[in-house]
Formats: sequence, C-alpha cells, structure tokens
Amino acid sequence: MPTVRLWTGREANVLRRALRLSVRAFAEHLGVAVRTVSKWEQWGEATQPRPDTQAILDTALERASAADQMRFQMLLAETGGLPPSRDVQQLVPHVWDYETWADDLERAVVMLSRQNFPSATTLIDRWLTRFPAERLEPKGLYLHARSLALLGDARRDQGVLVGPLSAHRSYRQAMGIFSELDIPRRVAQIELSLAVVAEMTGSLQAAAYRYEQLACDERLSGRDRARSRLWVGTAVSKDGEHDYAARVMAEATREFEDLDEAGDWSVAQQKLALAYRGAGDLGRALQFIDVALTSGTDDTPLQRVRLSTAHAHILLTDKATRGHGLNLLDQTARLAMESGLSHQLRSIRAIRRNFEASSGTG
Repeated sequence: MPTVRLWTGREANVLRRALRLSVRAFAEHLGVAVRTVSKWEQWGEATQPRPDTQAILDTALERASAADQMRFQMLLAETGGLPPSRDVQQLVPHVWDYETWADDLERAVVMLSRQNFPSATTLIDRWLTRFPAERLEPKGLYLHARSLALLGDARRDQGVLVGPLSAHRSYRQAMGIFSELDIPRRVAQIELSLAVVAEMTGSLQAAAYRYEQLACDERLSGRDRARSRLWVGTAVSKDGEHDYAARVMAEATREFEDLDEAGDWSVAQQKLALAYRGAGDLGRALQFIDVALTSGTDDTPLQRVRLSTAHAHILLTDKATRGHGLNLLDQTARLAMESGLSHQLRSIRAIRRNFEASSGTG
C-alpha cells in the first residue's frame, strides 16, 4: 500500500483525483470543510494540512480500494511526488487505465476543436508512449489507434502533413491497427482523412478521385459521404474546374440539408461561394458568402480563419472592395499565426501574392 510521509495540498489533490471525487464530495468523505479542500487545490505544496487532518488523509488512503491506491500512486508519480513502483511501471493497462484513456481522448477531441494543439498533443502522446502497442489487447489497440488518428488531426490542422512526425504517418499507423482489428468504419474514416492530406499537399486529382469513391462508400456514415462529395468539389475547384465543382457542391448541400447538418450546410455555402468566384460569377459568389457569414459558426479560430479567408478572397475580386479584402486578409493572417494554423497561413499568403502579382502591386 502506498504511504505519504507528509501530506501537502498536492498529495491531497492527487488523492481526490484517485478517488474520482469532486471537491465537495471529497470534503464530505473526509469530514472537513469544502473551503479546506479548496485551499489545498489552490496552494498545492505550499500548504500542509493540520496534524489531525494528516491522520484523516492517512486513513482515507488506507481504506481506499486497491485500484484507487494504484491510481493514487500513478498520479503522484506523474506529478513528481514519488518514483513509480514496479507495479505502476506495468506494460499492460489495467481496467481503470482504459477508462481514463478513453476519457482523456474525449478531452483531446474538445481541445482540438478549440485548436488547443499543445495540450491535446501532450495528452495524446502520454498514452501513446505509456503502453507499447505490441503488448496491448484489442481494447487497448483500439484506443491506441484512436489516439494516433487524433494526433493525425492535430498535425493536419497545424499543417504538418508529410514526414516522420506528420499527419500522414499517424493516419497510416492508425489505419493499420483498425484494419487489424477489422473495424471497416474506422478504416474508411482514416482513408477520408488521408484524402484530405493528399488535397492539402496539392495532389488534387488523386484526392478528388478518392473523394468520389468514398462518397458512395457504405462503410461511412451519411454525413461523411456528403462531406466526401463536398470535398470532391473543393479539390476540382482548386484545379480550375469551377463549374463542375459548383454542381457537385450543390448536391452535397442538399444532402446536408436532408441530414439536418446545419454546420456542414453552412460550410458548403462558403465553398460554393469560392467556386463561383473562380468561375467569374461574382454576384453568386457574394450571395453564397453572405449566407455562409449569417448561417455559419465562428466559435473556434479555425472556423473564423476559414470563413474570413474565403470572404476576403471574394472581396479582393472587386475593385470597389479590395481595400476591405486586404484588411480582412491581414487580420486573418494574424489570427492564423497566433493559433498555430500554418497551413491556413500559407494559403492566406498565397492569396496575397497572387493578388499582388495580378494587380501589379507587389
């Protein structure tokens, strides 16, 4: 059984987390005031409970279950409080490890949705490095593959697309495990992510072809098939086939409407606006970007950067709105830089260079 020579606020906090209790529930469990536990949480090592409370904490740890005691020692080791014991340094996860791992992956999803890349990557890497994949049973392998897929998402959104520590490599590793576990839906989702990476690296025709295949792939959900169809249009529009792109995107838009996917529907409006801009139909481009601006969400930096970049690109097309477009593009570039969105930043700079070259202002 783990023991604590001297309790500080840090060890008390670790015990609360090991027992999986809220601050209020932990205070009730110990029979102390909530403000006392809050003080431990706030001050950590800088505060020490009174001698009688030290004994209460000793008793709480002694009466904890074996699983809770093991979790306490693991958490304390992670904070630098104790060297991990031989039991803690196990190569195979315990049941509670799987539960915590799954919870952490859900937390990582939320972090990635907010472009909090450092925290999400640290959380994911902690699990990938803790347990060797070759020693995991199917449940652990599934969590390992999900971790790799989320790491791929983080690297993709940051613009780290190819190479040893890239989105492409993480996705490939995840797909290999999902294939081994025979989970077709997950394999197809990774194939879709790899097609996105291909598009982002400039392999437009190859990406469009893969999107077309996945748009009819029954392994995917209706939403993912509709997104695949939308991305066919994105890829071919970048390759100059704007009229065809607009037709495919319009079909995807109807699918999103049937599926009641308001967010994806709004993104489709934004992409339609860019397709019509490329086709030279500025009136329809402005019409669709206005719909995207009024119906879309901009809760995250990535959403704001994508929407503002599309808006600025369209504004630059008209001499009357070029000044506004340049200002918006500069503001968006700053946001992309601050948020670590290097791929979007490269796109913004390319738009600026092309505009300057075409207008003779470079």
